[in-house]
Amino acid sequence: MDITGPWDRERVDEFLDGAKIPVRVGCRTPSDAPWIVSLWFSWDGAVNCATSASADLADFLAHDDRVSFEVSTNDPPYKGVRGRGRAAVTPDPDKELLRDLLERYLGGVDNPTGDRLLRPEREEVRVRIEPERLHSWDYSERMGAAER
Repeated sequence: MDITGPWDRERVDEFLDGAKIPVRVGCRTPSDAPWIVSLWFSWDGAVNCATSASADLADFLAHDDRVSFEVSTNDPPYKGVRGRGRAAVTPDPDKELLRDLLERYLGGVDNPTGDRLLRPEREEVRVRIEPERLHSWDYSERMGAAER
């Protein structure tokens, strides 16, 4: 994996492992139009997302597994990691990844979102993005006055 920008691999891992903001995933539709979607994720050296088996994204990735992605702060000072790689979609019949993501982002599964997403009839898939390239940026030094 090629890593560029001001952060080394350890700092990239630290940022992505601790980020509780969605990843933005870009892909191509079968008609070659660009598509972007925001998803909850976890990081273990790859980006791991959960989505419905019937989501457009699952179909688009079956057509073309090449993706771009970005995880970045929404408030100053801006920083983040973007990259590109290949995505694999696999079934998650027990919704294990989704449960982990509900814990990560909402602190548990006992909430209206969990109730809706964990319905027995809803089929879930995992989207695992293996990065080929990562690039970090961090404007903390030049935007330091913007920190609150």
